[in-house]
Amino acid sequence: MQFLDQPPRFLFFTGKGGVGKTSIACATAVRLAAEGKSVLLVSTDPASNVGQVFGVSIGNQITRIPAVANLSALEIDPQAAAQLYRDRIVGPVRGVLPEDVVKSIEEQLSGACTTEIAAFDEFTALLTDAALAQDYQHIIFDTAPTGHTIRLLQLPGAWSGFLEDGKGDASCLGPLAGLEKQRSQYQAAVDALADPLRTRLVLVARAQASTLREAARTHEELAAIGLRQQYLVINGVLPAAEAAEDELAAAIYAREQAVILAIPAVLQALPRDQIALKAFNLVGLDALQHLLGSDAAPIAVTTPEQAQALDAPTLAAMVDEIAADGHGLIMVMGKGGVGKTTLAAAVAVELAQRGLPVHLTTSDPAAHLSETLSEALDNLRVSRIDPHAETERYRRQVLQSKGAQLDAQGRAMLEEDLRSPCTEEIAVFQAFSRIIREGGKQFVVMDTAPTGHTLLLLDATGAYHRDIARQMGDKGVHFTTPMMQLQDPKQTKVLLVTLAETTPVLEAASLQDDLRRAGIEPWAWVINNSIAAASTRSPLLLQRAANERREIAAVANLHACRYALVPLLKHEPVGIHYLRALAHREEV
Repeated sequence: MQFLDQPPRFLFFTGKGGVGKTSIACATAVRLAAEGKSVLLVSTDPASNVGQVFGVSIGNQITRIPAVANLSALEIDPQAAAQLYRDRIVGPVRGVLPEDVVKSIEEQLSGACTTEIAAFDEFTALLTDAALAQDYQHIIFDTAPTGHTIRLLQLPGAWSGFLEDGKGDASCLGPLAGLEKQRSQYQAAVDALADPLRTRLVLVARAQASTLREAARTHEELAAIGLRQQYLVINGVLPAAEAAEDELAAAIYAREQAVILAIPAVLQALPRDQIALKAFNLVGLDALQHLLGSDAAPIAVTTPEQAQALDAPTLAAMVDEIAADGHGLIMVMGKGGVGKTTLAAAVAVELAQRGLPVHLTTSDPAAHLSETLSEALDNLRVSRIDPHAETERYRRQVLQSKGAQLDAQGRAMLEEDLRSPCTEEIAVFQAFSRIIREGGKQFVVMDTAPTGHTLLLLDATGAYHRDIARQMGDKGVHFTTPMMQLQDPKQTKVLLVTLAETTPVLEAASLQDDLRRAGIEPWAWVINNSIAAASTRSPLLLQRAANERREIAAVANLHACRYALVPLLKHEPVGIHYLRALAHREEV
């Protein structure tokens, strides 16, 4: 593997959600530790599952991995980091300032902006900690899905510039109050990230056009901020031998090879590795040891019963139940890479085909709804929450309202205020709230961003709800907040999307627990890209299908009150025809 040749101290694994970053980062950590190197494996993903891969509880502190000598791990927990950050800022003023002022500061520190800054604070500390440099020869970062990673890696420069320009006293003083003390740490982090002798970034993709486009975009954006030491890994490629005498495997193999041949030009010059699709789930030490090697684990013999396509509820049957309500918000949620965009489009198409007006929208910056649909459809409108456009709209709105009565100096201060890193959070939340309200009159199908992003957005929604409830509580005024709409099953149905694999199912179950804590009960689960729901004779795919049955049973019997099973198709699910084939599990 070229990306393992003479590795520097810091290795970053990044890419679109679901491409296998965590598995490859964990396997790399195991390989380097086996060579006698002291290794620290760090997850900066809000939806981290490093602990699940190793079968140990890790959390927000450095933890030894008992089964692997020389290896420790750390999961940066955004919520725990945010609480420590809040305590650090509020602690010194508690009992000194009036209680109402302290409460105001705490409220400023309750949003997603604080969570992002706090996680960033811990991230930069790992890059600059001299003691860690002595204890560990390599620090491996399993980063969050691409959009989150780009934001994280841009923050050292962004916050340094923010401080340099003297903007640390803007109105989002609460979240930014701790930044000035960290100025030298942030500059040191910028230097470490830009030094190719210390940092290597590994772009992970699948043999899919969308993930390679995302890798190309990431390559250019990170190169622009100084991270030019990049490698490309294409993960989960179906071996040629599996394509013989099997239509499904042959179609998948041909599709993947065509995508690899048409790799974006900006990626062609990068050192490149390919990792073959494995028959086993990538959980546990034995699986990690096989992942990067050329030797394959033995494939078990499949029984005739296991070779038959599994009969289970279809997505079309689930949409029949949704359509009976006549309107509502359908939120499609899950970890990155499980196919939320495709399934959101499939649900929207099925509703529109029944003659119902539908608004299909996304809050995922990496989503490509127009490409998934590929054609127009009566009754279906498509949109996207663009953070940059929404932020600009919000800025104009505030300047026209609050800024209208200000003098030149006051307007200049307001404009500076609106350039703070917290403005985007408010703007995206407002757009999110507008779309939620539409569900009272028609169907709105929302393809959400990967789990960590969505939970931060729900956090902002909850903070807004608490603020309104506090203001209106004593006035006897009837009010409805976006959070109340999300909590009402008559207005909102949450579909949790997963794959029939151990880790995605555990992650979806964890997301379900998070939603329940917020008072939101998921309505159904959708298991996507199931080989068990398809027909194949490929030994490798049959083994994966057999592995899936255990996970499908867990969803049906333990986690979901209703579920649908969506097959892996021979054709890429792009366009109305193949989206309907997904829903009906047959060519339509």
